[in-house]
Amino acid sequence: MAVTTEKIVKAVGEARKASKKRNFTQSFDLAINLRDIDMSKPENRLNEEVVLPKGRGKHVKVAIIAGDELALAAKEHADMVITKEELEELAKDKKKAKKIANDIDFFIAQTDLMPLIGRFLGPVLGPRGKMPKPVPPNAPIAPIVERLRRTVRLRTKDKPVIHVAVGSEDMNDDDVAQNVEAVLSHLERKLDKGMGNIKSVYIKTTMGPSVRVEV
Repeated sequence: MAVTTEKIVKAVGEARKASKKRNFTQSFDLAINLRDIDMSKPENRLNEEVVLPKGRGKHVKVAIIAGDELALAAKEHADMVITKEELEELAKDKKKAKKIANDIDFFIAQTDLMPLIGRFLGPVLGPRGKMPKPVPPNAPIAPIVERLRRTVRLRTKDKPVIHVAVGSEDMNDDDVAQNVEAVLSHLERKLDKGMGNIKSVYIKTTMGPSVRVEV
């Protein structure tokens, strides 16, 4: 990869230094500008997931849509459990469905409920890129939820830019830098020209100024 760990650590440190103290814990946000990719073509748009080695530095909300047995098993791990009956109720309450869709980061669902979810919640979850990941009724929920809580989504729409959170102020510079590396390495493998498709990379805190990462 063309960008070195030292350069990323340096940029993270500069972004932290340039950021004013706020009364909340800020995230570290990565902005990646792409080039030579025609985003007007849907097939060129990205919707990728990357597991951050050091986690996101904040709680990530995961909901499961499941039948009785799996719903019961998921209660101690997921932030929200939606039963088949509640799913049908949500279909009639679009306002509540949208609120849940905005509040929850990731959804997982019992495999045999996927057709119902597509019908009832597809119009709400689809445009947000949050359609559930299917899991079998006997799936071990804890490791699935734990992995999703360390996962970020890289999405592009009609503009060649990716915005993604890669940590929080509570994390040290090295850990944030490892997360940045994981994102860039994933893109290098995914993009046709690898790092050649990356025009520029910036890191900032939520309210702070952007610092360019040398690539």
